[in-house]
Amino acid sequence: MKASDSATDWKKIDRFDDGIGWIAYPDETMQRASHAITDGDDVWLVDPVDADGIDDLLAEYGEVAGVIILLDRHKRDTAALARRHDVSVWIPTFMESVAQEIDAPVERFRHDLADTRFAVHELINNRFWTEAVLHDPDSGSLVVPEAVGTTSYFRTHTEDLGVHPMLRMTPPRKLTRLEANSIRVGHGSGINKATTEQLHSAVDGARRRAPHLVYKNVKNMVFS
Repeated sequence: MKASDSATDWKKIDRFDDGIGWIAYPDETMQRASHAITDGDDVWLVDPVDADGIDDLLAEYGEVAGVIILLDRHKRDTAALARRHDVSVWIPTFMESVAQEIDAPVERFRHDLADTRFAVHELINNRFWTEAVLHDPDSGSLVVPEAVGTTSYFRTHTEDLGVHPMLRMTPPRKLTRLEANSIRVGHGSGINKATTEQLHSAVDGARRRAPHLVYKNVKNMVFS
């Protein structure tokens, strides 16, 4: 599901107007996606997984200003990249236990990400799952680290974007309050067309299509 050795092979994804993404281990099932979003000459890394040569890619977009954690389980390589670029790891204030696990300087933020155009919104907050999304209301740029994704085990055969299998019976309806012209996800490549409609479809149809996703994933596990 998830590779653990040093990533020497990686692929670019989500080459949008305000940044780029990459998958550090292209062959792994989880398809962990990392993103660099830009605000002027500043580059902000979101839930990143490190890879050989990734700094050369980031340098094309500007100087790293900070590293952001949007999901409590997505500590990934945030501390290592923050130390290497001499910046802080930015964590939403409602994520209570994450900061103490980060071996790097930490900044807490409640809503606005520093002086950028991006704002964080609490999506899920319970003892099992703590997740935020990052949103630019002007451009409609949206980053969702886990609640929805595009990799195979998130989606039925009829979906381009799917709700996480563990959230299918309680889909994250807060997402439908946000306009999205582009969606970056924490697992798989993002979407840059008709995304608000796809987001509503994914959330509204999550429970109805849950049996199909369970069947597909079990079938893939048995016959893979």
